[in-house]
Amino acid sequence: MTRWREMPVAAVPPSPGTLGALDDASNSAPGLGILEILLVEDDPADALLVEDILAETGLQTSLRWVRSLREAHEPLTAGPRLDCVLLDLHLGEAQGLQVLRQVLEWAPGTAVVVLTGLAESQAGMAAVAAGAQDYLSKAQLEPEGLGRAVRYAVQRRQVQHAVAALQAEQLRAEENARLQRGLLPSPRVTNPDLQVVTRYRPGRVHSLLGGDFYDVVETDDGLVHAVIGDVSGHDPAAAALGVSLRVAWRSFVLAGVRGARLPAMLEELLVAEQGGTEMFVTLTTVTLFPDHPIARVVRAGHPGFLLHGHGQVRLLEPPGGLGVGMVPGMETWQEHQLEIPAGTSLVMFTDGLFEVQTGSDGRHLDMEGLLHLAQRHRDRPAEEFVDALILDVEQASLEHGGLADDVAVIRLGWTDT
Repeated sequence: MTRWREMPVAAVPPSPGTLGALDDASNSAPGLGILEILLVEDDPADALLVEDILAETGLQTSLRWVRSLREAHEPLTAGPRLDCVLLDLHLGEAQGLQVLRQVLEWAPGTAVVVLTGLAESQAGMAAVAAGAQDYLSKAQLEPEGLGRAVRYAVQRRQVQHAVAALQAEQLRAEENARLQRGLLPSPRVTNPDLQVVTRYRPGRVHSLLGGDFYDVVETDDGLVHAVIGDVSGHDPAAAALGVSLRVAWRSFVLAGVRGARLPAMLEELLVAEQGGTEMFVTLTTVTLFPDHPIARVVRAGHPGFLLHGHGQVRLLEPPGGLGVGMVPGMETWQEHQLEIPAGTSLVMFTDGLFEVQTGSDGRHLDMEGLLHLAQRHRDRPAEEFVDALILDVEQASLEHGGLADDVAVIRLGWTDT
């Protein structure tokens, strides 16, 4: 037999107790909305008693009554979601904690209040230890106690869900951080005269890695090679492609590939990896020579550089071509040479460092604005310079979302000897 009854809303006075603060906050039934309650009770007289007392609690409820555990299966496992189960532990064919365990298995997210006999306090406490939120003696049921028990049971369950979700989110964040550290490269450089500073900030909330990537590697001939790039998009596919391109770039460099051939080979990989999607990549590759104050640069749709050293910061923007994959097979990139005086460093970065909103009118920082911020810190040493610059950009855009895009930064150059 199944019965439905809509209960009216009424005011319930606050009650003292260990959960008084919760009761004050949730005393009014509208705060909980309409509670979907399932009564599992094989005694029709007890079921009618519970229904009548529940009607006097002031809670707004939709009550369903079933006589057995078998009849409870459908409402416990099918929608709509139940808020609370009022459960008799003695259902003829099913007895004691077995009944509770079955209900919790079928509806693990639902609050359960166990209804016991007058002399079954031990059974009630055992039920709470097994997962019920509360227990009540049917012989002592009254509106205030039943209403409070149902409210607290629902609230406790909601808190448990919130805590479990928070813990799961924290575990995911910690796992993401560990995985991110594993995926980000460690510069492979042995020359003590080279200064390398790298920073990476993913733009997506709780993201693992964004589409930005970088790497620095020294080859057996003493040359130092660096790449910085930005995959279009910010989803996991962009992050995965960025990691693939970074690993491929290092492999190509260690195999002896140089200059304009690098973006061409990366484009071949991109076309093969993107699976028909129209993704492209902007990137810059740089080669530094330990015995010569020069850098050889190939730009593929990527921003220029900052040159930092000797108390100065200036912009450098050598000629460049289209991004990798924008027009597959059609672009021919070229390598250009820059002078890098001793004691100065190239600062490479992705567009997340300057394409940030800084004004309510939609104004963005842009490269000139980035240069202005960088000049404030021109006298700082390498790591302090990079950190202060990122912090300034973040603060300048804080009122408009902060660093919403991924940011990668590399500062590298020879020490002044």
